[in-house]
Amino acid sequence: MSLPCHTIKVAARLTGLSTHVIRIWEKRYGAVVPNRSGSRRRLFSEADLSRLVLLRRATEMGHSIGNIARLPEEELRQLLKIGERTGSEGTMPGAKLRPEGGEEESLGPIMTAIRAMDSRAMEEQLTRASLTLGNQGLLQQVVAPLAQRLGEAWEKGELTAAHEHFATAVLRDFLAQARHQYAHSDGAPGLVVATPAGQLHELGAIMVAAAASNLGWKVLYLGPSLPAAEIAGAAAQNRARAVALSIVYPSDDVGLAAELIQLRKLLPTEIKILAGGRAAGSYATALRKIGALTITDLPQLFETLGQLRLLAH
Repeated sequence: MSLPCHTIKVAARLTGLSTHVIRIWEKRYGAVVPNRSGSRRRLFSEADLSRLVLLRRATEMGHSIGNIARLPEEELRQLLKIGERTGSEGTMPGAKLRPEGGEEESLGPIMTAIRAMDSRAMEEQLTRASLTLGNQGLLQQVVAPLAQRLGEAWEKGELTAAHEHFATAVLRDFLAQARHQYAHSDGAPGLVVATPAGQLHELGAIMVAAAASNLGWKVLYLGPSLPAAEIAGAAAQNRARAVALSIVYPSDDVGLAAELIQLRKLLPTEIKILAGGRAAGSYATALRKIGALTITDLPQLFETLGQLRLLAH
């Protein structure tokens, strides 16, 4: 039996869960029962960490934490095996996740809050989803489809620019708060996240920053519409392993290809460039020219970041 020696911050880094989610899963659902130090700090054993990882993977497949929190470990492993056989494992590349109860049931209340510009209601819905799905599940099953729906509604005129800015601001603050709960090691690789000059929609970049933090990267989030020289300077100053760019709108910026080429020239060759977003395909020629790693969805992002992190060691 392993001795309980991991603090909650270490447990968060090793399991891919935030400290907040771990506490809720323990206190509300009895998912694990950590020991306590003399100063009453939680101490988790290797068995606790293994169980938390199993629970996280199961919630990413769509299982409710309330239904599975107290299942024996063997039953949890069986759930995961069934998911792998049916192709529903959320962290596998190309997997298609569906929120439990259907996308409309998951996104409907959030869209209602956005239309009413009710930040408290929106945050409550996001918190509920985070506690049920875990952070990776929240990103894949809620935030990613929400971003797509927001973009479509904005383009159709169903939502105003104010609605889109409101939703982005709430999501940015919510995901930033979750991101800061992760502890990264001193030797964690650095990732600079931004949108290139002229790209004003930042929700995709916000998701990338949250996902990378979840995977143990040291993330520097710069926000939207930054010139190539500024991005390159930040990457050099922070000794980044990679730069991630979100390209969403517009899809016909005549100056963006030159910005991408300039960024590649300014960055050291060992710094990789990742690029994704709804409009990234419109700049495929320039992205190929600079050797960018094109990201099409969150599962591919998780896989790519995992591979780059291994190469960094």
